[in-house]
Amino acid sequence: MNKKSSELLGIARFKIHEGKLEEYKRLSAECMEIARTKDTGTLQYDIYINDEKSEAVVIERYKDSAALMEHLANNSHVAKEIFLTGSVEGEILGEPNEALKAMLTGAPVALFSHFLSL
Repeated sequence: MNKKSSELLGIARFKIHEGKLEEYKRLSAECMEIARTKDTGTLQYDIYINDEKSEAVVIERYKDSAALMEHLANNSHVAKEIFLTGSVEGEILGEPNEALKAMLTGAPVALFSHFLSL
């Protein structure tokens, strides 16, 4: 990620509650379909599940802050449900605009600004 880039990288980590794996997978598939069909600035949306099927990591990349805000709006109804399937925390890497920072206030998301790149 280039220092001058407006791109944002998101990393979300889910600890899936016992008995909620199938619900998590169903809702994740719904989020993926929304990202594919409605999002206009989502560049990457990958979901990984560990061998024990107890944790998941979602890697997300967005064109800019507006694209991430669009994604959040498109998925707001599903997000409420998926957050009931486990605990979640994550990071946003990059330079979010003030509107996105305000949207994320109080969310279990840490913001990291660019420091160095190759």
